[in-house]
Amino acid sequence: MEFAYTLGTDFSIQKILDHLVQSIVEVLPVTGAGVMLMGDRQELHFIAASDATVMTIERLQNELTEGPCLEAYRFGLPVSIDDLSLDTRFPRFSPRGLAEGMAAVFTFPLTLDDERLGALDLYRDTPGPLSDEDLQAAQVLGDVASAYLFNAQARIDASATVARLNHRSLHDPLTGLANRTLFEELLEQAIARARRSQNVAAVLFADLDGFKAVNDRHGHLMGDRLLSAVARRLTRVLRPGDTAARMGGDEFVVLCEDLAERADAENVARRIATAISDPFELDGHRISVTASVGIAFSGPGQDVPEALLRDADFAMYQAKNGGGDRMQVLDPAARLASDRREQLELDLQQAQSRNEFSLAYQPILDVHSRQMVAAEALLRWTHPDRGAVEPAVVIPSAERTGLILALGEWVLHQACTDLRHWQASGTGVPVIAVNVSAHQLMGPAFAQTVERVLDATGVDPHGLSLEVTETVFLADMSRAVTVMQDVKDLGVGLSLDDFGTGYSSLNYLRRFPFDRVKIDRSFTADAETDMVTQRLIGAMIDFSHGMDLTVIAEGIETSQELTQMTGLGADEAQGYHLSHPLTKDRLEEFAQSTTRPGAG
Repeated sequence: MEFAYTLGTDFSIQKILDHLVQSIVEVLPVTGAGVMLMGDRQELHFIAASDATVMTIERLQNELTEGPCLEAYRFGLPVSIDDLSLDTRFPRFSPRGLAEGMAAVFTFPLTLDDERLGALDLYRDTPGPLSDEDLQAAQVLGDVASAYLFNAQARIDASATVARLNHRSLHDPLTGLANRTLFEELLEQAIARARRSQNVAAVLFADLDGFKAVNDRHGHLMGDRLLSAVARRLTRVLRPGDTAARMGGDEFVVLCEDLAERADAENVARRIATAISDPFELDGHRISVTASVGIAFSGPGQDVPEALLRDADFAMYQAKNGGGDRMQVLDPAARLASDRREQLELDLQQAQSRNEFSLAYQPILDVHSRQMVAAEALLRWTHPDRGAVEPAVVIPSAERTGLILALGEWVLHQACTDLRHWQASGTGVPVIAVNVSAHQLMGPAFAQTVERVLDATGVDPHGLSLEVTETVFLADMSRAVTVMQDVKDLGVGLSLDDFGTGYSSLNYLRRFPFDRVKIDRSFTADAETDMVTQRLIGAMIDFSHGMDLTVIAEGIETSQELTQMTGLGADEAQGYHLSHPLTKDRLEEFAQSTTRPGAG
């Protein structure tokens, strides 16, 4: 009954074998019983014996690679030796069995269907056969045990498979470190413990500097070997209890708990950076990389695992932007600014559909007649919560998010629509200047976009002027020349904005088909008091006039500045002294008050 209970439970294989041999000794006329379970290559997996003497004899068969147990396993047939003293089949085993006090042995193979598991040995200390009933009972016990042993092994195999799959699902297959799923689970638990204990936990986010160059030069296989080597070095410098994980690519994270002080985490980060900076010797190649490490600490406001991980990631990028190969603790102010910028960029994606954009127009006047000769279109974004958002914020955000092409086309279309209204009504707005970013002009089919807008709005192309800065030419000058000439061929004017602030402005004037140049505010503001600036402005104006270019002085804020720039030869001027940016309707009024009859 006890043996049957054992077989009906989830006991281990070893416990089943131990109960089997003890039960056999109790119910059959034998001195001892032993079991050996073998593997596919006849290697010993499990062994059980009813007493120490039988255990010695069982082990002896394995050591001698000879004996009735191995014979029964190999051929799947019972082996009976009524008298060991007369046996010649096992010349090494039988004398040793006799020496241990056994006189007879009866062995039964343990099989299930065609699968062999091992063998059951029954020993007697006196010679003589077992009865047919006893032999049959022993075989039945062996067969029943085989079935349960098979099931037990199946359970073990299934558990091992589940364990392997579970490990694989929670660990990085390349480095063996925890993966993102496991790390986030451990991080959540660590934050909960830190909250209860009032201790501090930290996340260290490390990214390799120069890893892409390794892949490009040596191949991805070498890159994988480097990542594995980095993981080994990283784990060696951690404190006991710290957890390392690979987040993907060349990004690693470390969870540090129970920090006595924050400096402990910083010390770990320094050790990581130092360990990784030592050159790696891989397949005869000496490979050097460094690491940028960001650190974020748990605490008020960082009790969400995802937020703490993002903070550490952000700090890592701060370290990388600072030149790399360094450690950076999160700067909360910078993180807050980044969050605000990200939210603003999300809002920017919805702004156009919500009609939050508008245009203002700042007049450009002839410095001598004070008549309006053009107006610059200026983008305005009125955020529902933040109010007016500066163009200096909007344009970079649009470029980062890829919205600049759609936004730029909207500005161009709206400005041309307003220009068409003014041209048709004769209100005296002759030219509209529209700023174009480098992303727009160097984007796909910019000239075709301009042509499409002109056709759609029906404006006279000569009433449109596009303003660009030197950044347009830095990436691909030859393509910029081609695009701008295509625009010029449409009849559209071109202006070089911020003239004088770049390194090659004069060269650009020589190579590109500009009509106007705008001298930057940084010059006009100093011209009144600085003789060097005056001479420099005078030279720029003379050079521009020599190329038949109209010169516009930007940022005129006082009458003295206007007088100064007029005296230096500027043709036109723009700035708060002349007019602040105006709405469409106010610009009409301004134009009618300044434009002489018949102009337009």
